[in-house]
Amino acid sequence: MTSILTNNGAMVALQTLQSINNNLTETQNQISTGKEVANAKDNSAIWAISKVMESDVSGFNAVSDSLSLGESTVAVATAGAEQITDLLKEMKEKVVAATGENVDHDKLNADVQSLKDQITSVIGASQFNGANLLNTAGGDITVLSSIDRDSTGAVTSSNITVSSVDFEATLTLANVDVSSATAAEGSISEIEQLIQVAVDGAAALGASASRIEKQSEFVSKVTDAMKSGIGSLVDTNMEEASARLKALQTQQQLGVQALTIANSAPSTLQQLFR
Repeated sequence: MTSILTNNGAMVALQTLQSINNNLTETQNQISTGKEVANAKDNSAIWAISKVMESDVSGFNAVSDSLSLGESTVAVATAGAEQITDLLKEMKEKVVAATGENVDHDKLNADVQSLKDQITSVIGASQFNGANLLNTAGGDITVLSSIDRDSTGAVTSSNITVSSVDFEATLTLANVDVSSATAAEGSISEIEQLIQVAVDGAAALGASASRIEKQSEFVSKVTDAMKSGIGSLVDTNMEEASARLKALQTQQQLGVQALTIANSAPSTLQQLFR
């Protein structure tokens, strides 16, 4: 039945066109923003997951900064420990030379004292942002190394503790004496112990530096993987969106034509009354 009051065909065509226009607007928004899920109404579950992951990425950025700071602190301390090891080796040469009788012990003693002063200076200067792993006051440092989220959503932090080698207390430089051949003879075992302490300390710091460096690389990879995961959840597939946009534009044109035809149908009734 054809009615001039109720045009069922036009209503169907209008609903179809409205649906096409909504889809077209949605697709255009996805292309312009680059996100398929830009807000909670697009897909509440995916949006919630992406926001949690984005917060974790921000946390890992802070972890990366902490690791960089810790790595720099340990690197300075390691450089200082290696320098002290070299100075102690040089001091050993002076001690061995002083065991001879026909040498100038006063000059050797002055050289050794100069090396002691240099070692003390290196210990004091081996600090980064106020943290010093070579002296007593500096103490251990704790480096934030990770944030861990379990299946319940609870978040905990992990740390790397770098122990101070405290050369200020462990390097008893006062026991090294080259004022005479006899004193120098007794100082050989002492300087060997000091060298071993310095070598062990430098090795420990080097191991900590290596651990922090590897953790920093891991955090960087995890952060990149999380960013990629977030992108796969919320980013627009531009090739697919482009194809969908073309199809919807064609559907829109056909929908307009269908609505035009449906709206013109009642006008054909005029011919019945001629």
